[in-house]
Amino acid sequence: MENQSTQTPKKNSNVIYFLIVVVLALLVTDVYLYMQKNKSDSRVVVQNDEKTRLQTELDSLEAQIEQVNAGKTKMTTEMQAANDSLRSKIKVLRSELAKGKLTQAELAKAQEDVKQLRYFVTKYTADIEELKKQNTTLATERDTLKTNLASATQKNTDLTSKNEELNTKVKIAQALKVGAISITAYKVKSSGKEVDVNRASPAKKIKINFTIASNPVAEKSSHDVYIRIIDPTGNLITMPDTGTFTADGQDLQYTYRTSIDYKDDGAPFMIDWVNPNSFQKGTYTVFLYSDNSTMGKGSFTLK
Repeated sequence: MENQSTQTPKKNSNVIYFLIVVVLALLVTDVYLYMQKNKSDSRVVVQNDEKTRLQTELDSLEAQIEQVNAGKTKMTTEMQAANDSLRSKIKVLRSELAKGKLTQAELAKAQEDVKQLRYFVTKYTADIEELKKQNTTLATERDTLKTNLASATQKNTDLTSKNEELNTKVKIAQALKVGAISITAYKVKSSGKEVDVNRASPAKKIKINFTIASNPVAEKSSHDVYIRIIDPTGNLITMPDTGTFTADGQDLQYTYRTSIDYKDDGAPFMIDWVNPNSFQKGTYTVFLYSDNSTMGKGSFTLK
């Protein structure tokens, strides 16, 4: 009886120990599962935070590209291709980040892609800024060239004007001028002898005697001389074969044309002009021109 009583408490003690072990095992399992769940939840939170950060990074990069392009700088073909490529990569990364859950490998790849994208956007931005600087420099050089060209053109215009003015002055200085002049009417006898007259009816021709003032800069050569004879009524006497010439900036018709050999030696000159018509009473005015300017004038009167 005594042995049976002793075995019963021992058996009960083993059961209690077993239950304690089971309870402890359950507690350890619960703790482990709880910790694993917390770890998993933490990983999801971290992953979501990283996705948000990467999306914000993409927003920043895209805004940077937009800001660079807002300057409307004319890009090269290579830069335009880079711009299109960067936009395409941002679009792809946005699509990948928009997925529900990313594996750790996918998240790591997205992080690396964004890192590389940041490098390329930074380089692209620097290239655009350098292009802007070059364009500014080129624009400045272009404006400088335009200014210099305008200045050179103006100087050339001024120089041309001065040269023309100087040439005009030289021509004026070179022009022959009458020193003294006398005009006499003549009749011609049947013998051919010429006799000076002061009456209109017998007069048939005039002789223009003149000298040329000394002019060292005038060309010592043959000079055309144009004569205009104005009758007492104020009309120019013209001949059927007379033409025009230019003098003092005007186109004029002449009465008679001849030439003289100027040597600047003070020698006198004489020009004969035969009137194909009859002379009339009154005063005639005779103008002499040469070298595109007026040489001088004289007059004579017939009764």
